[in-house]
Amino acid sequence: MNKGAIRTHFKALLNRSDITDTLADTFLDQSIARAERTLRIPSMEKTATYTIAASTSFLTIPSDFLEIIDIYHGSTNLTKVPMSKMVEMSDPAETGTPKHFAREGSTWKIYPYPTTGSLTVNYYASFVDMTSDTDENDLALIASDLIVYGALAYASDYYLDDRGQLFEAKFGQFMSELQEQSNDAEMSGTVQQMQFIATYAD
Repeated sequence: MNKGAIRTHFKALLNRSDITDTLADTFLDQSIARAERTLRIPSMEKTATYTIAASTSFLTIPSDFLEIIDIYHGSTNLTKVPMSKMVEMSDPAETGTPKHFAREGSTWKIYPYPTTGSLTVNYYASFVDMTSDTDENDLALIASDLIVYGALAYASDYYLDDRGQLFEAKFGQFMSELQEQSNDAEMSGTVQQMQFIATYAD
């Protein structure tokens, strides 16, 4: 469903004559933002690639960033360390394959400093904003009911509506269903392979 259709459905379920489109959009936006704080599904995954042109000590965090999945340089997966540890170990003279990263404000500090190649960052991103009534983002495509019932829960607080607990329960149900569906998809199928936790020499 696009934004206009979601708003229409929301207003029909709320069934109030004093709800404006502007206020409805506020509740819908709050619902999406709430889902983003918890939900982690494949449609939220994005990749950013940083090409190394010179000695690089940091990466700019994407504006839609929510949570990191991994960072790697070539075949090396970087390990996250506290910023205090990064400060202790950093030596501008040491270059090579980066092994560690730490977040500082709107950047990821990396160390050692690479001079060639590229860094790949996999992360969970916020959903694309829906600004016009014809817009449809990934969450609206797969879970418009989640958006609607989250918005109804916010509207219930605003209007002191007795249906608030019902709307909140529905929102929680849809969140669980969507996350569990995603988790099941990651763990099922014929391409799965058991990972050994130990090896033994003869």
